[in-house]
Amino acid sequence: MPGTLGEQSAVRVWEQDGVRLTFVVDGAMGLIPQEFFPEIPESYWAAHPEALDEQGLVAMSAGGLLVERDGRAILLDVGLGDYQGPIPIGDSIIGYANSGSLPEVLKSAGLSPDEIEAVAFTHLHVDHTGWAFTAGDKPAKYFPTARYLIADSEWAPHGRGELIPGAPTRSAVIEPLIPDHTEIADGEEIFPGVHALLTPGHSPGHTAYVITAGDTRVIAFGDGFHIPAQITNPTWPSRPDVDAAAVLAARTTLLTELTKPNTIAFACHFGDQPFGQVLTTPAGTATWHPIPSTPLAPPPRLLPTRP
Repeated sequence: MPGTLGEQSAVRVWEQDGVRLTFVVDGAMGLIPQEFFPEIPESYWAAHPEALDEQGLVAMSAGGLLVERDGRAILLDVGLGDYQGPIPIGDSIIGYANSGSLPEVLKSAGLSPDEIEAVAFTHLHVDHTGWAFTAGDKPAKYFPTARYLIADSEWAPHGRGELIPGAPTRSAVIEPLIPDHTEIADGEEIFPGVHALLTPGHSPGHTAYVITAGDTRVIAFGDGFHIPAQITNPTWPSRPDVDAAAVLAARTTLLTELTKPNTIAFACHFGDQPFGQVLTTPAGTATWHPIPSTPLAPPPRLLPTRP
């Protein structure tokens, strides 16, 4: 059964028609609601205590989605990396993290880094690129034989040397990517049964991925939505969004796709409810409904007591 929004995610698996999806959890993040969602009214949080953990934070696990089919594997995003401490944006602290378990969790799922044939990024933010490269003076690909796939519009400003809010340091990730990445386009099939769906706004070329499993589609929507409340209230932004109008357009696209028949979603930041469906009420309101998935292991990391 699914867990709750106020818990960090377990390592969970959803499987159908020879396609196995595993949430390879890297670690725990807890976001301060008023800092990360400054335009969501306080009345919402007061009315929905289940949306917060016991410390009053929004539980947002970091990690990647492992897609396995016919003995092949692709990883969508690679978590935050080995980091414990506050999460800053500018001069503000927006939350806290305890991360670094992705290698062990991947091993427990039966794979080593060199068995991943591709890593596809939803976007180049720090909590989605953490294990792309090893740390040190000469970073090396953590997944040594994988192609690193990035939407062309996501890469473009980084390629021009622009500093994008939320991105990792250029020396740690961006510069090593310059000679060793493959740019992908909207609609492109990047792996058998996995297609890119461009959803810019949260970042310049934010990308969702549509995974086919028999008659079912699974849409991994990345940071298109950070919490289920944004599915019901798509005008509610997240602080790191770079283009509010584009975010709303992207969410409109996603909601159109998510409400089609035989469609489920992978939500990387929805507490312990990473797999679910978007259904509409008779009044036309979109709502999140978690679906069962198999827990392989409990959350690999939890947050320490909030300072």
